[in-house]
Amino acid sequence: MRKRWQNSVIALLLAPALLLTGCVSSKTDKTAAGDNVPVSSSRMNVQADAQKRADIRLQLAVGYFEQRQFAVTVEEAGLALQAVPDFAEAYGMRALAFMEMGRSRQAEADFRQALNLAPGNPDFANNYGWFLCNDGRAAEAIPYFEAAIAQPTYRSPGKALANAGACSLKLQNAAAAERYFARAFQYEPASLTTNVNLTRIYFDRREFERARFHIGLAAKNDVLNVDTLWLAIKIERKLGNQSAENELAAQLRRRYPSSSEYAAYQRGAFDE
Repeated sequence: MRKRWQNSVIALLLAPALLLTGCVSSKTDKTAAGDNVPVSSSRMNVQADAQKRADIRLQLAVGYFEQRQFAVTVEEAGLALQAVPDFAEAYGMRALAFMEMGRSRQAEADFRQALNLAPGNPDFANNYGWFLCNDGRAAEAIPYFEAAIAQPTYRSPGKALANAGACSLKLQNAAAAERYFARAFQYEPASLTTNVNLTRIYFDRREFERARFHIGLAAKNDVLNVDTLWLAIKIERKLGNQSAENELAAQLRRRYPSSSEYAAYQRGAFDE
């Protein structure tokens, strides 16, 4: 799940920072001789140039992050911050790279700084919540997801809802997880993560028709891994659909012949 989340979060960080080039003032003042002269135009040009450099460095950082070159991501984000020390997006990008590198202390500091500079940014709230969830602090993470979801301008509420669902499962709160995933489904009905998690929740509650519905959507939009394919087999078995079970078992044998799941199928160990 983490890799899928990583891919989705890249797009959230690509929103261009406001360029100051088009905001240079044409305001003038008069000299003692009465001539019009620009006021602070040189200073504003310096600021605009600094923002341009920072934007370029941030774009490079995002590119390196996509290539999983996290150390270079940190370097490029740092250069962006040298140009513009209060560049919230650069802190957010560097935080993600630190998280992937396992440098939790630095990641948390940068996440917090990004949120301090842009407290209403739902992307930062969602990303920090995901960091907390994977840092063993799932209960602390939920309010950050809720804050992201509450922003009416948030472009990806389905991501934050799915993340909240995943953290709720870590807290062993299946009821809350179902609520979050069900809401996430309304935004992103093709999401593999959402559909697989709803499948598991309904399977555990013995609501096998609902489980079949969501595993079907997952299989339609993505290739099932060995774990979810085995789950699909067990659902069809519970429903007594022998032909569907046989078809799925053939896929399991063909794609994962050496897996423990296929060995369990051969033994008839469906409840292990």
